[in-house]
Amino acid sequence: MSQSLMLVYLPYAVIAVTLTIWLARTLSHHGEVFLRTVFPEQPELADAINQLLVIGFYLVNLGWSLLLLRPGTLTAVTPTEAVSVLITRLGTLLLLLGIAHLANLYVFHRVRRGAVAATSATPAHG
Repeated sequence: MSQSLMLVYLPYAVIAVTLTIWLARTLSHHGEVFLRTVFPEQPELADAINQLLVIGFYLVNLGWSLLLLRPGTLTAVTPTEAVSVLITRLGTLLLLLGIAHLANLYVFHRVRRGAVAATSATPAHG
């Protein structure tokens, strides 16, 4: 493997994994707070949903990260070309992480809407 390709593979792998872990932890922390307000009577359900979302986030984003690093698509020869490829791959990854974040927000919105609807539909005992 040429040195210029190492300028792409190693930094990309480190940055991609670091970003994915940081974002997953951040989303998990804030998602847990949100889900506990949606399911105040069921903290175990809130925790379970949060963990399932985090696992899905890791699988999707690490999968995307690896697909963006396909060896056959890296043809950089000079260090300048390698850095250009690195920047392009990281930009694509950041866009995909942003889309995943918006998808998570949408899931949280749907979960909350469903929980509010279920609470509204429950007859009051009196």
